[in-house]
Amino acid sequence: MNDYRSREWTGLKLEIDGHVAIVTLSNPPANTWTVHSLSALRDLVAALDADRSIYALVVTGEGEKFFSAGADLKQFADGDKALAREAARRFGEAFEALSAFRGVSIAAINGYAMGGGLECALACDLRIIEEQAQVALPEATVGLLPCAGGTQNLPRLVGEGWAKRMILLGERIDAATALRIGLVEDTVPKGEAKARALAWAKQAEKQSPTSVAACKRLVQATRTQHHATALVSERETFVDLFDSADQGEGVNAFLEKRAPQWKNA
Repeated sequence: MNDYRSREWTGLKLEIDGHVAIVTLSNPPANTWTVHSLSALRDLVAALDADRSIYALVVTGEGEKFFSAGADLKQFADGDKALAREAARRFGEAFEALSAFRGVSIAAINGYAMGGGLECALACDLRIIEEQAQVALPEATVGLLPCAGGTQNLPRLVGEGWAKRMILLGERIDAATALRIGLVEDTVPKGEAKARALAWAKQAEKQSPTSVAACKRLVQATRTQHHATALVSERETFVDLFDSADQGEGVNAFLEKRAPQWKNA
């Protein structure tokens, strides 16, 4: 089951630290995305989902300058619509898989996150940005648009006004602004995003992984479900947790004043 750990993943580097998977975007010099690295991310997230020992996922960029500069624009230079359609689909598959990952996903934004780079971070549950980093969705500057969730995920976080400033005006924002408008959940000094993300991932390990997966589904259901329907789902999911081994372990560990031993089952 864990043979994925020794595989090569195009444009990505994988480390496992206990219950945490660390995925480093690695395509020098700017960690740009290709159809191949996007397919690799989709498949890697599927493998992590199948590994019940993985509770959290940290995504960061290789080097000091870039988290990811987004799509490699060379692939769009000749106006090939078939290539554009394939790229858009690969972006969608990769980042929708990332969004649906059952555990906690944390983007450690260690440098520039532009276009599809920022959209990757937007697909994660939480975002930490280093103080020198900058983010933008500049696609309209080159006659394109954010096709990897940017027009949908960004307004949910920052509101329509700021989303339009970034998308329609191509405005690049710094770390302090990203924190102020709710685009990220924390800022850290240069070089410390990965360490803070790992600290958050270790916090997540203390939570029941079956509870975390259920809570994440419910929170994300607010994007599409009617409020009254979601409230019913919340109550039913609470009861469904009583079918899990982790529910019994969690309650009994609390009553016995000991640390729980989660099984993710």
